[in-house]
Amino acid sequence: MSKSVELKNPNLSGMSSDFLYHLAINVPNTADTSDIQQRFGDVRVLCMGGTSSRMRDLAIYLRKIVAVSDDGEPVDLAAAGHRYAVYKVGPVLCVSHGVGSSTFSVVLHELLKLVMYAKCPDPKFIRIGTCGGVGVPPGTVVVTKDAYNGYLRNEHEIPILGKRVVRPASFADDLIKDILAYGNLSGDNFETISANTMSTDCFYEGQGRTDGAVCEYDEAAKMEFLQKCHNLGIRNIEMEATMFASMTQQVGVKAADVCVTLINRLNGDQVEITPETKADYEQRPFLIIGRYIQGLLSK
Repeated sequence: MSKSVELKNPNLSGMSSDFLYHLAINVPNTADTSDIQQRFGDVRVLCMGGTSSRMRDLAIYLRKIVAVSDDGEPVDLAAAGHRYAVYKVGPVLCVSHGVGSSTFSVVLHELLKLVMYAKCPDPKFIRIGTCGGVGVPPGTVVVTKDAYNGYLRNEHEIPILGKRVVRPASFADDLIKDILAYGNLSGDNFETISANTMSTDCFYEGQGRTDGAVCEYDEAAKMEFLQKCHNLGIRNIEMEATMFASMTQQVGVKAADVCVTLINRLNGDQVEITPETKADYEQRPFLIIGRYIQGLLSK
């Protein structure tokens, strides 16, 4: 039987109200969240991605999937917050999270509280994005298993009250399996795989690039590092997976990270595909997750 989200913060029960500031969504009475339940209680999947435009495109794409008869401009429910975009398409929320774990963690905290107040039954959190590949062709869709930080450790670390706190960073095996079931189907001209992901706090030096404003290592050192990543089963690099895996694992919600590679980092650092090819690649996670959502809602 599906259950509502229970968060690991005893302080929330002592709050009479809760303003989800960055989403511009107010919970005026935490003892009676019937209004929030009416607005968001049917949400079963939360899809998150870096840019508001990509989430708008996803919202439009999902209308046919969830049988929503609306051809107007999607409404941004968080527009008053001026930070993130939130589009609701039936039982799916499409939410932008910015670049990197720091911006993503802000909205993830508030989304987790939102689904708790709304009493959403067993919501699934799915990040959709782009990434750099490690030893896989551009256009490959990678569903993350274990997330590694920039030290190549399968963990997320965060300073809390001046102390270093380390938490595990893995995604739910059953959700990975469910999503993979909708990849590599007849007609797909790309591969969908499950593999480990490295998540860094920096796009340039943190990912071993040699094309940033600062670089104090040579090409040989970079390639040695990337090969070490590959030996750990890492097949893509992005900037959110460790935090995302850690927080969702900490509170016990099912989550998945589904990204398409734009480049094979073993062959270089610059993304050189055409805008048309990039747009095609970005549709691939939409396709996989659209199939998954359709299957989930049919059960």
